[in-house]
Amino acid sequence: RLLTSRRAPREQPATPFSYYFPCQRWLAVEEDDGQIVRELVPVDEAFVKKDSENDGQSLATLGLEQKAKSTTYTVKVKTGDKKNAGTDANVFITLYGSKDDTGIVSLKASKINKNKFERGKVDEFTVESVDIGDLKKIKIGHDNKGNSTGWFLEWVEIDAPSLGQCLKFPCGRWLDKSEDDGAIERIIFPAELQTTEYIPFVPYEITVYTSDIFGAGTDADVFIVLYGSDGICTQQKSLCLNKREQRMYFERNSVNQFIVEV
Repeated sequence: RLLTSRRAPREQPATPFSYYFPCQRWLAVEEDDGQIVRELVPVDEAFVKKDSENDGQSLATLGLEQKAKSTTYTVKVKTGDKKNAGTDANVFITLYGSKDDTGIVSLKASKINKNKFERGKVDEFTVESVDIGDLKKIKIGHDNKGNSTGWFLEWVEIDAPSLGQCLKFPCGRWLDKSEDDGAIERIIFPAELQTTEYIPFVPYEITVYTSDIFGAGTDADVFIVLYGSDGICTQQKSLCLNKREQRMYFERNSVNQFIVEV
C-alpha cells in the first residue's frame, strides 16, 4: 500500500491589532464623580496616537468619543424615615438591562450628603456603563459590615439622560438580617406608572478660553445654557462637578474643555 502525506499550508501570522482603553478620569471618592471603579470602552486608534503634523485629539474630543459608547446613570436612593433606618454598611447596586448588566457597583460617594444612607435622606450617585439595553431590574444590597448595618430602603430612582428615561424602583422593606425576611440584598423591578420619558440629552464638547488680563480668572460656579434656532434652550448646566474643580479651572490665560450632556 502506498502512503502519501501532504503538509498543511502554513498559517499566516495574524496582523497585530491594538485596543485602546483611555481613561483620563479620577478613581477616587473625593474627586470627579466619586467612583473608584470605571468601565472603559475602546476608542479608535486615531483618537490616541499622535502624528508629526498634528498634536493628536484633545482630551475632551476623546471624552466625547467615549461618551457615545457608554451610558451615564444618575442613581438616587431614599432611606426610609423609620427608627434605625440608616446604615453604615457598604452598599452596592447592579443594573440589569435587556442586553447585559453593569456588574456590582459600590455606591461610595453621595453627591448630596457627606454621611450617606441616613434616616429619611436621599443620596445621589453616578454609575457609568456600556450599553446594557433597556433597564429591566436592579439588585441592591449591603455587606452587613459596620456598627449599624440594618437598612430600610424606601426607593431607588435611576435617570439615564442619554436615553431620555427615568425609572422608579419602589422597595419599602428592610435589608437587615434581624428584620423582615432577613435578606440584605433585594431584586427590585421598576414601577411602570412611575416611569418618565423625555427627549434624550445630547453630549457636547465645550471649550472655554479665559482672557490674559489681570483678575480674569474665577472660582465661581460657571454654567452654560445652549439656545437653539427655534428658541428652545437647554437647562442650566454647571461645567464643574465640585468646588475643587471650580478652583482648578478658569484660571487667567487658560483653556478648559468639558463634556456636558444637555
